Amino acid sequence: MQRLATLLLVCCGLAARAEPLPALHIERDSITVSGLSSGGYMAVQLQVAYSATFRGVGAIAAGPYHCAEGSALHANARCLGREDAAIPVDRLVATTRLWAAQSLIDPLQHLRGTRAYLFSGRNDSVVRPRAVHALRHYLAAFIPADQLRHRDDVPAEHGMVTDDHGQPCERKGTPYINDCDFDLAGELLAHLYGRLQPRNDGPLHGRLVEFDQREFGPGRGMARRGWLFLPQACARHGPPCRLHVVLHGCGQNAQRLGDRYVRHTGYNRWADTNRLVVLYPQTSVTAPHACWDWWGYTGSDYAQRSGGQMGAVKAMVERLAAGSTRCVRATNLAHLLAGRARAGWTGAYARGSRQPLGGLLVRSGLREVSPGHQEQCPHELLSRR
Repeated sequence: MQRLATLLLVCCGLAARAEPLPALHIERDSITVSGLSSGGYMAVQLQVAYSATFRGVGAIAAGPYHCAEGSALHANARCLGREDAAIPVDRLVATTRLWAAQSLIDPLQHLRGTRAYLFSGRNDSVVRPRAVHALRHYLAAFIPADQLRHRDDVPAEHGMVTDDHGQPCERKGTPYINDCDFDLAGELLAHLYGRLQPRNDGPLHGRLVEFDQREFGPGRGMARRGWLFLPQACARHGPPCRLHVVLHGCGQNAQRLGDRYVRHTGYNRWADTNRLVVLYPQTSVTAPHACWDWWGYTGSDYAQRSGGQMGAVKAMVERLAAGSTRCVRATNLAHLLAGRARAGWTGAYARGSRQPLGGLLVRSGLREVSPGHQEQCPHELLSRR
C-alpha cells in the first residue's frame, strides 16, 4: 500500500510542492556522472560533450558515444552488442573529433584528465558485454589506460547491481535492481574519486529533496520533478562538496518505480559520509519506455551540447554549482579584452567552449567552468531555450 501511495503521489501530482534546486558550494573539478543502460549511454554523452564540466563517468551496460548515430534500428541492433551487428568504433571516434572541431561538443583535450569506470554484467542479455568492450575501445582513443577501469566478472543480469537490495542477481526484469552481493556504486565512486570514507549503513544524516525540473527543460521527455540527495554537511556553509549525477535506465523513472531507484541503488550511503551531493534527474511518461535519449527521439542533436536533455541536465549541474563560480556580466568587447572571449567573423565567442556570444557591444554573462574554459551563465542559456 505504501508503494501504491507513492506512485499515486508521483504520477498524479498530489505530492508536496517540489522545492527549487538550490545553489551550493560545489568543487568544479569534482563533478562526475554515471548511469545504467540508457542512462549509461546518456552519461557517456554528457561526459564527451561537456568534458570541461564532467571529470569522470561511470557507464553500466552501455556502449560508445553516438553509437546509434541517430537511428532506433542501430540502437536496437548493434548497440545492444549482438553478434551480427558490429559497432563502428573507429567511425564514432572520427565523428567525435569532427564535432569537437566544429564546436558542437567541448574540446577533446579535457578528456585526457578524466576517469572512466565501465561495468558489464557477465550474464547481461539486454546490453551484452561486447557493447561495453566497444565503449572501452572508444574511450581508449581519448583517455589514458590507467584512468580506465572495466569490470565484467560479476554474474549479473541486466540491472543496477547492489550488495543488499533488489531481486536475485541472475533475474531480468522490473525493477532492474539486482542483489549480487557486490557494491557497484561504491566501487564506481571510489574509482572516480579515489579513497572514500566508509559508507553509512545506518539512518542517513542527509535528506532527499524533490525539486522542480520544469525550469531546466520543459518537455523533451523530462519529468516535472527530479531528486537530489543533499548531505547534511553540504546544506550549510563550509568547505565545498563534490557532485555526482546518476541517470536511471529505461523503465526506472519515478513514475514507474516511485523513489526506489534513488533510495536503494547504493549511492546515498557513500554520499552521506563523503561530502557528495547526488543529483537524480528523471525522464517522464512521454519518453519512450522512460528511456533517456541516446538514439535521437528528441532531435538529431541529441548527443551534442545543444541537445534538449543534455542541456537540461547541464543546466541543473550549473544551478547546483552556482554558489561556487561567479558570473561576470559585461560587453563582449570587455570579455575579449579580459581574455574571457575570442573574436570571430560573426562576433565574439566564449574562450574554450566557443559558444557564440554575438556582437562586441552585446552584453553577456560568462563563468569559468575550468581553467581557460568559459561558458555562458546558466540563466542566459535557459532564457534561449
